[in-house]
Amino acid sequence: MDGVTGTDQDVRSDQWRSRRLLLAGDGLGYSLHDTIAYAGVQYTLEYLHHAESVYCISGEGEIEDHATGEVHPLGEGSLYVLDKHDRHTLRAFTEMRFLCVFTPAVTGAEVHDEDGAYPPPEGLQKAAVPPMESTSP
Repeated sequence: MDGVTGTDQDVRSDQWRSRRLLLAGDGLGYSLHDTIAYAGVQYTLEYLHHAESVYCISGEGEIEDHATGEVHPLGEGSLYVLDKHDRHTLRAFTEMRFLCVFTPAVTGAEVHDEDGAYPPPEGLQKAAVPPMESTSP
């Protein structure tokens, strides 16, 4: 990780830090991030174009699933998967450290938009929802 710290792959905000270890340019089809959520933060995200798997290495907090209202405790050894473009809120009670895998891979230059999402990967557009068909009995 010494090759990432302090580079443009070491991305920071006032709520988290993400060291992006593997990115789209590595050609693996996924990206791998070492992410720290700072103690006391709460943020809402919704990855509309990516699936994310998250393994908690350390810390304590919780994640809320906006679709169900369920709140799940998080701690060392917890794993959660956001595979349905789940809108969620993460609350970090202590500093938390995660390993995060995104598919498709991110480039590392993405910025969360107003919905907390990354833009679609180049060449991928959000699928149009077909109109509902009505049927008569």
